[in-house]
Amino acid sequence: MQKGLSLPLPPDDALAASAALSVRIGDAIDAAGGWLGFDRYMSMALYEPGLGYYSGGAAKFGRDARDGSDFITAPELSPFFARTLARQFAPLLAGGLPALMEFGAGTGRLAADLLLGLEAEGALPERYDIVELSGELRARQQATLAERAPQLAARVHWLDTLPAHFDGVVVGNEVLDAMPVRLFARLDGRWHERGVARHADPDVPGFAFSDRMLAPDEVAPQLLALAGTHDVVTETHAEAEGFVRAIGAMLSRGAAFFVDYGFPAAEYYHPQRAEGTLMCHYRHHAHPDPFLYPGLQDITAHVNFSGIAHAGVDAGLEVAGFASQARFLMNAGITELLMALDPSDVNRFLPAANGVQKLLSEAEMGELFKVIALTRGLQDLPAAQPLAGFARGDRSHAL
Repeated sequence: MQKGLSLPLPPDDALAASAALSVRIGDAIDAAGGWLGFDRYMSMALYEPGLGYYSGGAAKFGRDARDGSDFITAPELSPFFARTLARQFAPLLAGGLPALMEFGAGTGRLAADLLLGLEAEGALPERYDIVELSGELRARQQATLAERAPQLAARVHWLDTLPAHFDGVVVGNEVLDAMPVRLFARLDGRWHERGVARHADPDVPGFAFSDRMLAPDEVAPQLLALAGTHDVVTETHAEAEGFVRAIGAMLSRGAAFFVDYGFPAAEYYHPQRAEGTLMCHYRHHAHPDPFLYPGLQDITAHVNFSGIAHAGVDAGLEVAGFASQARFLMNAGITELLMALDPSDVNRFLPAANGVQKLLSEAEMGELFKVIALTRGLQDLPAAQPLAGFARGDRSHAL
């Protein structure tokens, strides 16, 4: 644990699972000759079968540390997030797109509230597919749907892999930030890849960063473009970009919406962002140590939305819009939904307004989080021209 960190101690069974994962990671490091790319470490820490953060039994999503969770997402914060997405998706589904597919479905709260919202809009999809590899999360999603939208649960189907073709709306909320990244460091003017090795002191268990110098022809273009000669740590996002290309190959006709925190490339690789964006979340504490409790904490990096846009275009998709979460939600009608409540019913209205305020506030999620939409084959669908969420404040030019 990094000096100065003061975090809750996991229970014994969780520590045992983390220790088992650490053994697997250590074996992988040894098999690779003593050095593992950070993307491989991150993949194992998050997704190693049975032991990784998203494939194990940790609570992950919740309101605060008391429920054993590590962070809260927009669908958990306010049902108006999903209800507003439903307003954006409804004309697309009603206009001829038959299905909806979600990635990163978490507890299933977004799926349940989206279906309820689409029911209210008179635009239920024929089916709602959730791509989910975690058995623990799949069970939580099924329980949430049975509790919140039992009359609609039969429309939901779980997939282990992408179908070859899909017509419909794709949605991913905070899914891109959880995809493994490669780490790079410019030190004394030379670029290195920052990987993972066993701790240098054999008496100290765990792992540490280890840098390998890159040859000039191994340095990615976005790193070469980073101005200055000062020391910098940053990330690249090949896995997230590959995922978007896979979505592009699958999407025969429809629209894909991704909501996440991040920046266009000019901001992401700004010279003043010298320490990168890698961050970890444990029991609602944010901290920078990815080697603390492997498998028990979330590891994330902000999204380079320019890379996501370019990957989509490479796959034959069109960038239909890019905006802050606040602007997108306001364009799509979140304030109208809120004002449909009776302000005099303070016990209902004030908590709802507080949740919406956190979704929209620049000091909370409103500015840091962005929404990007990638489309194909919607020219004959008037409701998609333009997408309402990007009617004002579209920042596609920044990509």
